[in-house]
Amino acid sequence: MPAPARNEVLGKVHASTVSTADYRARSRDVTAGLGMLTSLAFGFFRPRQPILGMDVANVVESVGAGVTQCAPGHEVAAMLGSQFSGHAEYVCVREEAVTLVFGGATARCFLNRVSINPRDSVLVSGSSGAVGAAAVQLAKHLGVAVCSGGNAALVRSLGADRVIDYTRRSFTAEGVEYDVIVDCAGTAGFERVERSLKPGWALLPVTSDLKVIALASIRSRRSGKLITTSVGTITATENLAFVVGVAESGQYRPVIGGTYDLADAAEAHRYVAAGRKRGNMVRIAANRPAELAAR
Repeated sequence: MPAPARNEVLGKVHASTVSTADYRARSRDVTAGLGMLTSLAFGFFRPRQPILGMDVANVVESVGAGVTQCAPGHEVAAMLGSQFSGHAEYVCVREEAVTLVFGGATARCFLNRVSINPRDSVLVSGSSGAVGAAAVQLAKHLGVAVCSGGNAALVRSLGADRVIDYTRRSFTAEGVEYDVIVDCAGTAGFERVERSLKPGWALLPVTSDLKVIALASIRSRRSGKLITTSVGTITATENLAFVVGVAESGQYRPVIGGTYDLADAAEAHRYVAAGRKRGNMVRIAANRPAELAAR
C-alpha cells in the first residue's frame, strides 16, 4: 500500500482509462520527429513506468499532512500525466492533479487559447475521440465537426451543427472559412487548412508532429493567424470548476467507447491503436458499480 506524501492524496482506483497517451507511451508510435523525445521521456525499450493509465476515478483513502481540499471518502478524478499508474488498485496523486481527465481538461485548455463568442464558427477535426468529443461540447458555438461516417450520429448528439465524413469529402474543398479549427486527428496541417481559416483567427493542433511544433510561432507571425501547439497549464481549480459546472448543467458528458476488465487491458490497447475509438475506453474495478464509476 503506497503512503501519500505531504501534498498527495491516496485513492482507491475505481475506474481508469486506456487513452491514446497510454498507447503512444507503450508503443512509441508517435507523430513524425517525436520518436527520440518520446523515448527519452517514457523509456527506450519498454515503458519506464510499467503501470500505465493517465486518468483515474478514486475514492480518497487518506491524505498527506499538507492537503487541504480533499478528505477520506471524497470521490475525485485525476489526470496523472507522465506519472501514469492509473491501472493499479491504489495510487498516490498530487493534490493539484485532482482535476477532470484527459479529454475534458485538454480540450478546455486548448480552447482557452482563443476567445470564442456565439457568432464564431469552430471546426473540430477528429471529433469522436476523447479530446475531440470534449471540444465539440465545450465549444458550444460549434459550426462543424469532422469524423468518419460511422461516428456521425454520436458527434451530432454532442451538439455539432453539421458533420463532415472525411472518407467522402474534405472540409477544405468546400471553400468555407472558419474562425477556429481544432485538429485532434493530426490531419489539419497549416498548409492544408490555411485558406479555411478567417484572417486573424486560430488553428489549434492538439495532435502535431515536430515540424508543426517547430514552425508554429513562425507561421503565426507570417500569416497573422494564431497557431499554437501548447496546451498551457492544466490546473485543478480552474479546469475542474469549469468542466464540472458544464457537466452538472447537462451541457457536457464524457463519451465512453467501451468498458473492459483489467485482464483485458491488452485488448483495449489494440482497440485504441486502431485509431477508431470513440471517446475513452474505461476500466471499471470489479468492486465498483459501473454507473457510479462513470460519474
